[in-house]
Amino acid sequence: MSSLVSCRSGNAVGRILLMAAAVLSLPGCAVMSAAGPSSGDIREANQAPVGNANIRIVDLNDALSRTIIARSRPLLLSESIGDGFVLGSMVGKGDVLDISIWEAPPAALFGASMSGGRLASSGAAAQGSGFPEQMVSSEGTITIPFAGKVMAAGRTPQQIENDIVSRLRGKAHLPQVVVRLVRNSAANVTIVGEVANSSRVPLTAKGERLLDILATAGGVRQPVGKTTIQVTRGDRVASLPLDTIIRDPRQNIRLQPDDVVTALFQPYSFVALGATGRNDEIPFEGTGITLVQALGRVQGIQDQRANVRGVFLFRFEDPTVLGNELASTATRTPDGKIPVIYRIDMKDPSTLFISQSFPIHNGDVLYVSNAPLADIQKFVSIISSTIFPIASVRTAVQ
Repeated sequence: MSSLVSCRSGNAVGRILLMAAAVLSLPGCAVMSAAGPSSGDIREANQAPVGNANIRIVDLNDALSRTIIARSRPLLLSESIGDGFVLGSMVGKGDVLDISIWEAPPAALFGASMSGGRLASSGAAAQGSGFPEQMVSSEGTITIPFAGKVMAAGRTPQQIENDIVSRLRGKAHLPQVVVRLVRNSAANVTIVGEVANSSRVPLTAKGERLLDILATAGGVRQPVGKTTIQVTRGDRVASLPLDTIIRDPRQNIRLQPDDVVTALFQPYSFVALGATGRNDEIPFEGTGITLVQALGRVQGIQDQRANVRGVFLFRFEDPTVLGNELASTATRTPDGKIPVIYRIDMKDPSTLFISQSFPIHNGDVLYVSNAPLADIQKFVSIISSTIFPIASVRTAVQ
């Protein structure tokens, strides 16, 4: 009986060995499942059409890294938007003005002064008249007796005073004019988005800055590192991470009427796949992280599995980064980007210096391929796990 079992067990082992030999003769992709494409598969994709576009493999080097860093620098608010004017220095539509006009004696036009709501004799002193408060019209003008319509919007109180004096010269005797901004009804900033209280915030003569308005709205509801502030002024729109605005006082720009401030929650992330210490979607701060920081957050690459020359970064890249030759021939995505795979040789010591400044973008995919030996070891492990239990049964029966 034992010889019969031994014979049958020997035949089973032989069949498994024959199956292993047959499997070894198949293409690599049929041997076993893998976490992703091999280094060779990715290199072959360099000339393979994908969705009518050729995916290019680009070796990451110092020159390319410098170009990408320069292109990745966000446009600062101080450069794209700039400081607004201090409230009170410029009159706008809807503002309320208080205007007083004086004449030296003998007064010709404004020969009485206002006192307690009644006309009072001014004697030999300078004589003047105070007018009811005027709101700047939708056309941007105010009306002054004997001077007519005077343009006020977009001008300072001093400029309005000089204009009125020039119009009254020759009519009034040595006229003097004082224009005072009483209410700035139209001077508001709108703040919306991820703040405690979305509202319209009135501006004052202090000259409120961006962080002042955020504080007035109760601050942001999301972590500072994941919040981006967008400022809209007319047809100009610019955004910057809140953390950058806090750290760089130049970006805490002075706001002006009708600006719109939007606090945006930006959960930036990249995806790590393959022979890394952690396969996951990894969030990062709005200020960005570098390639070496990204590798650190996924616990590096696995020593037993990874191909150190098979580290790849998949990205939809800005065409201006890649040069005219590639940009002119590649088919772009609907938003104008080009699919690119950056190849990173971690065996080259200089790569560690380059990766300390190479930026990771939102949506990047970091992939580390298996070393060829790792695939062989995986196959041997599968075969061993199948053979050894049968061999154990054979030993037990004997």
